[in-house]
Amino acid sequence: MFLGAGARHAAATIIGAPYDRTSTFRRGSAHGPAAIRWASQSIETYSPVLRADLAEAALGDAGDLDLAGLEPEDAVAAVAAGVGAIAGDSIPLLLGGEHTITVGAVRAVRGIHRDLAVLQLDAHTDLRDAYEGQMFSHATVMKRIVEMVGAEAVVAAGIRAGTREEFALARAFAYCGPQLALPPAAWALLASRPVYVTIDIDAVDPAEAPGTGNPEPEGLAARDVLSFVRRLGALRVVGLDIVEVAPSFDPSGRTAVLAATLIREAVLALSGPRPA
Repeated sequence: MFLGAGARHAAATIIGAPYDRTSTFRRGSAHGPAAIRWASQSIETYSPVLRADLAEAALGDAGDLDLAGLEPEDAVAAVAAGVGAIAGDSIPLLLGGEHTITVGAVRAVRGIHRDLAVLQLDAHTDLRDAYEGQMFSHATVMKRIVEMVGAEAVVAAGIRAGTREEFALARAFAYCGPQLALPPAAWALLASRPVYVTIDIDAVDPAEAPGTGNPEPEGLAARDVLSFVRRLGALRVVGLDIVEVAPSFDPSGRTAVLAATLIREAVLALSGPRPA
């Protein structure tokens, strides 16, 4: 159970998606949901920055989806079904697991919000059409999402790795770059639509978040990502995930603690007055 969760009629609901079948460099993100829940017990329910407490937020934890042994396309369908079961009544907060699971979550949420925009915090473009023979993969997740929502509805920050062809495709995004400081037009797009937020933990510099499958140098500072997440209350966020936490590569546990803290700050930011 995630720290502070337990509300029966939850405004936001944690769902674990323990899956890493297409991981290609360092596998282990299937253990991410358990590690993030474990790490949540080490932090306080109170955020001194937001001056709010999880004890006063309606947060639930629906446990983990059963994704063991599934092919990637079937795992995506299972995530879509699990998220779809709660997305109409509660904001789904997905704990990964590899990034592929985001395709299922976006599929479910877009079934409710046809004008959905997607905000991606990530080190990688993830825009390959196929990778190692798989159409559904951690390396193709944003290509599948673009096919659903359109490139003009995607804002991508923290991006610093990808192929030449992927970066060419990303030019059609509302924004794609290494910085968190979004151009006014990109923020205005997000403010005008319901938003799904996907946070790949490798967006953060590996010096602060080493527990991930594909670390990239020159990443975002953890404090800047936390500050950014606290601004999400200004948007109409209808779904959020944190993916690619692979605890076996971080004996210190600080990657999972950061992920848990990001979830706490996101929940509290989204628990305030919401945009219409």
